[in-house]
Amino acid sequence: MSRIDNLNKILRTLQSSTPDVEASALLSDDGLMIASALPQHVDETRVAGMTATLASLGNRAASELERGDVEQVMIRGKSGYAVMQNAPSDTLLLVLASRSAKLGLLFLDMNRATADIKKVL
Repeated sequence: MSRIDNLNKILRTLQSSTPDVEASALLSDDGLMIASALPQHVDETRVAGMTATLASLGNRAASELERGDVEQVMIRGKSGYAVMQNAPSDTLLLVLASRSAKLGLLFLDMNRATADIKKVL
């Protein structure tokens, strides 16, 4: 099994084991899609670019506000959450979750997925 296959499996497992996770993706911090479990109608290139931009802005804000290294950037909208988390080897884990998601459990599952990603990368 290739590394990409293993990464896709980790993302699919994250989605299937966490009911409120609607989609997920692993991206390079410069905005390139590495692996994804996104709906077919979603433009992966656009998602990757927006995620990298938001992560960069989060890093800049944290620096300016003296909050230390960014661990997560979270957006809460009427339809749910988009959470970006630093992952190994200069990558970002993006998770889209429903509005009813229990954030503590979501963060725990994201941390587990990140640990699994580290083993593959």
